[in-house]
Amino acid sequence: MPYKFNRREFGKVSGLGLAATASVLPGLGRAQTGKPFNRILKSIKFGMFGEKISTVEKFKVLKEIGYDGVELNSPGGVNKDEALSASRETGFPIHGVVDSIHWGVRLSSPDEATRAKGLQGLKTALRDTSKVGGSAVLLVPGAVRDAENENHQQVWDRSIQQIHLAIPMAARLGIHILIENVWNGFLYDPKGDDKQSADLLAKYIDEINSPWVGSYFDIGNHQRFGKPAEWIRTLGKRIVKLDVKDWGKSNSFCKIGDGDVDWPDVRKALDEIEFTGWSTAEVGGGNRMRIKEIHDRMNKHLLGKG
Repeated sequence: MPYKFNRREFGKVSGLGLAATASVLPGLGRAQTGKPFNRILKSIKFGMFGEKISTVEKFKVLKEIGYDGVELNSPGGVNKDEALSASRETGFPIHGVVDSIHWGVRLSSPDEATRAKGLQGLKTALRDTSKVGGSAVLLVPGAVRDAENENHQQVWDRSIQQIHLAIPMAARLGIHILIENVWNGFLYDPKGDDKQSADLLAKYIDEINSPWVGSYFDIGNHQRFGKPAEWIRTLGKRIVKLDVKDWGKSNSFCKIGDGDVDWPDVRKALDEIEFTGWSTAEVGGGNRMRIKEIHDRMNKHLLGKG
């Protein structure tokens, strides 16, 4: 019989991922009064920083700009020994990794061998996350592609089966597997209107039924199909981390703050669910000036500063 847990228990386990960060950012979680307070940490995907300088120099620049940490890719990506060394030298945390093969080697594939390769990729990402001191792997669990015999129910069943095979490793390493909401035709209707809810995503996570599996909620990804703030309220404590981007009817994916996302309502919703944790920009990158602009936009729109 699978272990049954409630959202309070999930929230407790989710907090474990912040323990390593607390050693670098000792103020996390408590104000000077000693009372708990909400804190959102800022990060970028490492590949967004396009300057041709060393990993350690990039970490130094990101820290100087004001970011709290960074997220890597795995399998592949920057050398993990090099990244860990840079993190230790600079005191700049690596909070997790993105499964880099989940689109092409899908856990939902109709081909059993492909699913097995996808599972091994997820396990590699879990090991790499543990190695660099991170707390979670971002996962796209599959894609609904009728032409490849991947309908909604098949993606649901196949991906859950594979995720269950990875959970023992995730639990042993203390690493979360976090489901990102993306334009994959799964857990929403891609031909539907802009009033869709997060009910299916919540149900999917609940059916997996593990405190080590939650939501990596991308704020901008489903602006086209629903209201991000309402998705946040529905998902509640299932949300462990955030991706930050914007989307508008007239300009599609765009700079944070230039789309249709209702950022004041997003901030209100995050406060209501008492969200504390990592937020990672996932937008067009560039040199340090562009990376600084992204930081400032996160401060203004996500955090309400300035």
